Amino acid sequence: LPILEASQRLILTGTPLENSLAEVWSLFDFLLPGYLGSHRDFRQTYELRAAAGDAVHTAAELAPLLHPFLLRRTKRDVCADLPPKIEQVLYCEIVDEQRHLYETLLAAGRQMLAAARETSWERCSAEILTLLLRLRQACCHPELLPPDLLPPDAGPLPSAKLELAREVILEAIDSGHRLLLFSQFTGILKLFPEWLTANGIAYEYLDGSTEDRQARVDRFNQDAAIPIFLLSLKAGGTGLNLTGADTVIHYDQWWNPMVEDQATDRTHRIGQTRTVTALKLVARHTIEERILQLQESKRELFNRVLLGAPGSLSGLTPDDVAFLLEPLR
Repeated sequence: LPILEASQRLILTGTPLENSLAEVWSLFDFLLPGYLGSHRDFRQTYELRAAAGDAVHTAAELAPLLHPFLLRRTKRDVCADLPPKIEQVLYCEIVDEQRHLYETLLAAGRQMLAAARETSWERCSAEILTLLLRLRQACCHPELLPPDLLPPDAGPLPSAKLELAREVILEAIDSGHRLLLFSQFTGILKLFPEWLTANGIAYEYLDGSTEDRQARVDRFNQDAAIPIFLLSLKAGGTGLNLTGADTVIHYDQWWNPMVEDQATDRTHRIGQTRTVTALKLVARHTIEERILQLQESKRELFNRVLLGAPGSLSGLTPDDVAFLLEPLR
């Protein structure tokens, strides 16, 4: 490949590290070619060590190499009068049919992981990642699962989290707040319009298929009579200004907390005058609690280096999956 000739090179990015430490190497390979060695050497020296549990020492060695070349400005630096952001986790208990369904999927996941450790992780990783998705869907609402995973002749199955979300929405609206509700599952978002209409609550909706994105954003921001905006995490988590809201509900968790932070920042940004509250809905004693813990362990490493955490399922290691499937005590 041709080499870009330049007397000086600069990189401007809002997410210098999102999926893996390899992104740091990639940035510096452009900025200062050879400074961090080859990608193979970098992986051996930093990535694999951090993945093996030596995150603190790895970050302590890597950070001093990076910081002399970084100029970082946070939102607080840019806008000192930005109002506070409050983060809170709200728990619910899944019971009866939903709990039984979840435990059945969990048992299958542990068996699959044990088999993968005996044979080949690479050969079974796709099936295991799909199983992790099914566990998360079971926590959100059983209706998200494929029919063949549901009990035969089962009627409508309950969702403790859906009931919690509805309660939070009604209480927030009664208190005069305006909300953004994010989910990475459009199937979850589509459970709300009929209920909102039945309760006389106006709403806006945006997912990947929405064509008039800006028009919907403008309507929400300008019309205080619309108290809630339903958004898919992927389509609505970046690039939108939604300062008309002051409360954010994350119906489900993503592996990378940076993705959730970016979604919350659709309203916690320049132009916001009210305190912003970000709420995470979590099913107790499930993989969702494990995801919160995994987020924090990943966040610790990357906060020491830059800011961020791994966000793709392909970045999960066998040890990560084992941790997610461990019993909660």
